[in-house]
Amino acid sequence: MLHEIAKVRNIGVMAHIDAGKTTVTERILYYTGKTYKMGEVHEGTAVMDFMQEEQERGITIASAATTCPWKDWTFNLIDTPGHVDFTAEVERSLRVLDGAIAVFDASEGVQAQSETVWRQGQKYNLPCVCLINKMDKVGADFEMAVDSIRDKLLANPVCVQIPIGAESNFHGLIDLITMMAVYYDTEKLGAGYEEKEIPADLLEMAEKARHDMLESLAEHDEELMEKYIHDEPVEEEMIHTVMRKATLANEINPVFCGSALKYIGIQRLLEGAGRYLPSPLDRPAIVAHKPNDRDHPLDVVCDADKDLVALAFKITGDKHGDLYFLRIYQGTLKSGSRVLNSNRSSKENVTRLFEMHAGSREILESARAGDIVACIGLKDTLTGDTICDTKHPVVLENIEFPETVISMSIEPATTAERDKLSEALGKLRKEDPTFRTKFDTETGQTIISGMGELHLEILQHRLVRDMKVDVRVGKPRVAYKEAITKTVEQETKFVRQTGGRGQYGHVIVTVEPLQDESGHWHKEIEFENKVVGGSVPKEYIKPVENGVKGAMSCGCLASYPVVGVKVTLIDGSSHAVDSSEMAFEQAGSLAVREALKKAGSVLLEPIMKLQIVVPETDYGIVQGSIISKRGMVTDTHVHGNMRVLEAKAPLAELFGYSSELRGITSGRGSFTMEPSTYEKVPEQIAEKILVGY
Repeated sequence: MLHEIAKVRNIGVMAHIDAGKTTVTERILYYTGKTYKMGEVHEGTAVMDFMQEEQERGITIASAATTCPWKDWTFNLIDTPGHVDFTAEVERSLRVLDGAIAVFDASEGVQAQSETVWRQGQKYNLPCVCLINKMDKVGADFEMAVDSIRDKLLANPVCVQIPIGAESNFHGLIDLITMMAVYYDTEKLGAGYEEKEIPADLLEMAEKARHDMLESLAEHDEELMEKYIHDEPVEEEMIHTVMRKATLANEINPVFCGSALKYIGIQRLLEGAGRYLPSPLDRPAIVAHKPNDRDHPLDVVCDADKDLVALAFKITGDKHGDLYFLRIYQGTLKSGSRVLNSNRSSKENVTRLFEMHAGSREILESARAGDIVACIGLKDTLTGDTICDTKHPVVLENIEFPETVISMSIEPATTAERDKLSEALGKLRKEDPTFRTKFDTETGQTIISGMGELHLEILQHRLVRDMKVDVRVGKPRVAYKEAITKTVEQETKFVRQTGGRGQYGHVIVTVEPLQDESGHWHKEIEFENKVVGGSVPKEYIKPVENGVKGAMSCGCLASYPVVGVKVTLIDGSSHAVDSSEMAFEQAGSLAVREALKKAGSVLLEPIMKLQIVVPETDYGIVQGSIISKRGMVTDTHVHGNMRVLEAKAPLAELFGYSSELRGITSGRGSFTMEPSTYEKVPEQIAEKILVGY
C-alpha cells in the first residue's frame, strides 16, 4: 500500500495566460494513453477545456482534474486557469496539491500572472519543476527565461536540459544528466524520439551547462560535493537522488525545455515530475485541530488505515446533482459511507465516488489517503469544509480567497424568472467562493460581485446559457471600501424594557485605524478584549465581537464594507437579570456605528497592478494614457522590439481599457492586471462618487 502511495503524484500545471498550460496537459494525456486523439486549444478541442465558454474563448476558466498513469507513477493532474479573474480556481487547486509544473513562455520569461501563481504555490510550500515552453516561437530565448525565474521569482532554477536551437531552428534538446541529444519525431506527434551523440558544435556548451548543474547540486549533498571538487564522474542515479532531495526541500527548481505545440520535450518533463516531485508521503503532516479548539493542533498524516480526514476544495453543478471534489489526506473513504462535515457539525452521505477525467468520470468503490476524487450525495458542504470520521471530528485550515473588486446589478427579465434567478445565483455562489451576491434594499436590485469584468461576464453567460435564466445587468461598478483615519472612544448602552424581562448591554470600545508602514489599510478587522475585573462577563465577549464585525459590513459614508479597523473592548457593565447575548451583540454593533461617524471615514478604491506590452514606438502614448487614468508607471524594460511597462492604476479608470489599448497601438498592445491594494480615493473624486451613490 505504501509503495503504491509513494508512486502517486498530485500535481498542477500553472502559468501566466497563454504560456501553453492546457496544451502541455493535452500532450501529457495523449502520451500517457488517457486520450487517443490530441486535443488543441486553438481548435477548441482541448479535453481539459470542456466548458463551452472555454472552447469559444481558448482560455481555461475552471480547473480540470484527471488521473493518468505514466511508467511506474500515477498522476492526479489539475490544469489551472492563467487569467487573474479566476485566481480562486488556482488557489483552491494549489491548496490540495503536493507539487507543481510551472510553465513559462520562452519568448517572455516570467510574466505578471506567473509571479502571482508562483506566490500562491510558495504559500503552500509546493515543490516545483519548470518548463520553458514555446522554444519554437519567434523571440524564444532559453537563457533569458531561466534568468527571469531567478531574478523575478527569487527561485533557484537548475537546468537539466538545454535546447538544440531556437525559434524555427528548434529541433530537440540535450539531456544534461545522460549527456545525449534527444530528437522527437513530429510526424508521430512526438510519441517517438531518438537519442544521439551531442553534435560537436554544441558539446562545449553542453559540458559547461552540465558543470553548472553539478555545481548547483553539490551545494545540497556532501558526497556529490566531494566528487565535484575532485572532478570525479557522477553517476546518473546520484544526480537524480540529489535533485529530488533538493527539490522536495524547495531549495532548487529543475528546469526543462520544449515545445508542447511541436510535441517536443513533454515525456522528459513527465519523467522529471515523477522523479523529482513529492508523493503524498513526502509532504509534511497537515496541521488540523478539534472543532472550537485551535489551541491544541493535531497532525494529519498520509495513512490509509487511520481515521478519515478530507478537504472539499471544489464544487461543480451537474445535471445529476452537485459534484464535490475531495483531497483525502488521511484514512479511506468508501462509496455509500456516512461522514461528518466538522465545519458545520452536520452528518452527510457519500453516495458515490468517482475518479475524474475532465468532463467524464469513472465509478470507484473506495479512495484512500493521497487520492483526489469526486463524490455526490453531500448537501451542506461548501468549499473549504472538512469531511471526516463521524466519531473523530477534525477541522483542517480553510482556504482563503481574495476580496471581490467589481460588482454590477442583475435582475430577472420578468417577474416569473425571479425565483429561478435566486436559485441559480445560489448554485453559482456554492461553486465559486469569489462570487458574492447581496440584495440592495434601497434600490430593490440584486448586486453581484466578482474578480473582474471577464469573471462577471462568464457568470452572466452561464446564467443565460446553462441555467436558462433571462436576466438584465447593469454596468460594472467598482467595489469600494471604507476606512477610518482617527482613533475614537465610544460608550453605548442597549436598553429595552417591554414588560417582563428586559434587555441590557453596556460597552465602551475604542476604534482605531489599522495601517501598515506605507499607510495602506489592512484588509481585516481586528477585535481585542481588554476588559478587566469581569465588568463584561466572559460569555458576552463573543456576542460583542459578532456585533462589532457585523456593523463593519456597512460603513457610514455610502454603506460600503469597512476595512482596516481595530476595535478594543475596554469596559462596560451588565445586569444580573436583563443582560443577554443579543443585548451585548446589539450594544457592540451600535457602538461601532456611532464610532465610525466620528472617526474620519474615507473611501478606498481597488488599485490594480498592470503589465502592459506595447511596441517601442507606442511607449510614450501608452505611458500618457496610464497617467491620465490616475496611474503611474513603476518600471519599464525593453524586450526585443517591444516595451514592457509595469504600472498601477485605479480599477475605476480601467473599464474598457483593452479596447482603448488596442486602438492606440494599432492592435499590437496587450495587458494583464491583478488586484494589488486599496488606496484612499482623492477627495474631489470621492465627493462625486458619494453624490452619485
